[in-house]
Amino acid sequence: MKVSLPDLAAMKRFGREIAEALRPGDVVALTGGLGAGKTTIARAIIAGLGHQGEVPSPSFAIVELYEPPSVRLPLVHADFYRLSRPEEAEEIGLDDYREGAALIAEWPDHAGGFAHEPGCLSISLEVLDDGRMAIVEGGDDWLGRMPQ
Repeated sequence: MKVSLPDLAAMKRFGREIAEALRPGDVVALTGGLGAGKTTIARAIIAGLGHQGEVPSPSFAIVELYEPPSVRLPLVHADFYRLSRPEEAEEIGLDDYREGAALIAEWPDHAGGFAHEPGCLSISLEVLDDGRMAIVEGGDDWLGRMPQ
């Protein structure tokens, strides 16, 4: 499925739609080049889950955690750009962070990828002259709840 994201408002709407459908155990895997809008979509999802504060990019910390009551479900926001090899995701305890939580993964391929998981919503962002295009593929667990 392709979703046109012509402006920031559309990106925020798209993020809120994902947040409404998000469940513990889900992964939102965001790919695209530098500046494609991965962090913008992640911030929109986190805001859509109820978080009202600042949402720092996890580029240096790698993992940022969000817990109720500031969000409606436990959430891990991870940016794997700085990982040299997928095993490093395990070494930082990603599986422990993910238990009972949803995961937003920027640069998921650096952590070995998540597309094989039935709860993975893969979003590839492309920069166009008139905004962004999101190419969205959902695992089996996303059937019937895909964002539009």
